[in-house]
Amino acid sequence: METIKPYRRRVHYYETDKMGVTHHANYIRWMEEARVDFMDQLGFPYADMEERGVFSPVTGLSCEYRRPCTFGDEVEITVRVASFDGVTLQIDYRMTRVGDGTLLCEASSRHCFLNREGHFVRLKRELPDFYRALRDCEPAQSPREEP
Repeated sequence: METIKPYRRRVHYYETDKMGVTHHANYIRWMEEARVDFMDQLGFPYADMEERGVFSPVTGLSCEYRRPCTFGDEVEITVRVASFDGVTLQIDYRMTRVGDGTLLCEASSRHCFLNREGHFVRLKRELPDFYRALRDCEPAQSPREEP
């Protein structure tokens, strides 16, 4: 599999607070932007997945804010599959400031996969290409059991 490129974006003025610091809620939006970009790079755009009847709601989030960023900063977001068991997926994010490499935020999101009726989708059976693509991104030391 080819290497996933980090997602980059500039901090917009409207994303900052009165002190000129990026509001904490924006980091969660940036996680979604980076995740959508990640899916595009994998060859499985979110829009295509949803058109096929597969949805991926967020079931949990975690953010550790390390340093602030401000209007005009360029942020690089590295996305990594932390774990995937065929039904649930955890993605880790590392946000750094472009230029000086300052660590801004470390975060993770957890997801499941549901069909239109709200039932779990077993990706190995229903979307085997997507299942393999996620497996290829997973760290080698992760367990490979599927429920």
